[in-house]
Amino acid sequence: MESQYKASNNGGVESGANTAHGRESEVAVANKRNLRGWDFVLRLLALVLCLTAAIVLGVDKQTTTVPVSLVPTLPPVNVPVTAKFHYLSAFTFLVVANAIACAYAAISLLLALANRGGKKGLSLLVMILDLAMVALLFSAVGASLAVGLIGYKGNSHVRWDKVCNVFGRFCHQVAASIALTGAGAGAFFLLVILILFNLHKRY
Repeated sequence: MESQYKASNNGGVESGANTAHGRESEVAVANKRNLRGWDFVLRLLALVLCLTAAIVLGVDKQTTTVPVSLVPTLPPVNVPVTAKFHYLSAFTFLVVANAIACAYAAISLLLALANRGGKKGLSLLVMILDLAMVALLFSAVGASLAVGLIGYKGNSHVRWDKVCNVFGRFCHQVAASIALTGAGAGAFFLLVILILFNLHKRY
């Protein structure tokens, strides 16, 4: 009787331990799936934001007329002038940076699907590339903001006149592209944090 009691008691403990272990594994799998879902969503969001930013600035063009006074005694002459993104190297850098980040986001989506097993080496490589995209996009945003502020306010010290009062629509599209690029960089930064959190939980 005593041996039967011990056997049933041990069996109950083992079954309870197995049940608890099963619940922990189910929670771990659910958390892993949630992290993968967020990884996919953020990468897709970064792709859309960078692609939109590149298109908004890439098609940015405005032609307007500016009165130019050739002789003080004569009335001013209206001269047509055009603003395009590639006239300024900072805006060209912004378009190229967004194109690179967009292409990388598409490739990283394929890498994320291929890394379903969660290999540490591949995860570290993707994290390093994500950090590179963050640095690239933020540097492009900084350069474009510096040029954009000069266009918006001018600089009286070097006698640079503001131009956004003339090319209003052009400047608005530039501002929208800079904002979208900043949001894309933020999405890549969140991806870096997500990968670090995942690696910390696993190792």
